[in-house]
Amino acid sequence: MLDYTRLRWEDGERRLRDVPAPSRRPVERVVEQTVAELRRRLGSAFTAEELAELYESSSAWTMALAVRLAPSEPLAWEQWVADAAFARYVRGAVDWQAKS
Repeated sequence: MLDYTRLRWEDGERRLRDVPAPSRRPVERVVEQTVAELRRRLGSAFTAEELAELYESSSAWTMALAVRLAPSEPLAWEQWVADAAFARYVRGAVDWQAKS
């Protein structure tokens, strides 16, 4: 499961880099606040597997957060935005080692 999830998260990061300038600020705000929510839910000591388990049930709360933060920016509501946040947060997992 973690390999597939990792691919989704990496795709989210890639797509985030390609966001057009006019949409960048609201999308980044959603990513930053999703990371803050992950920190609140998991704390600072977590494993990549724990994060992947949380990811499996995250679509409802990540969507609600995105709509609340960027109500006029539907691009920020897309799942890949949450994926980018998970990609950013997983780097802090106690067992995470980036693949080359």
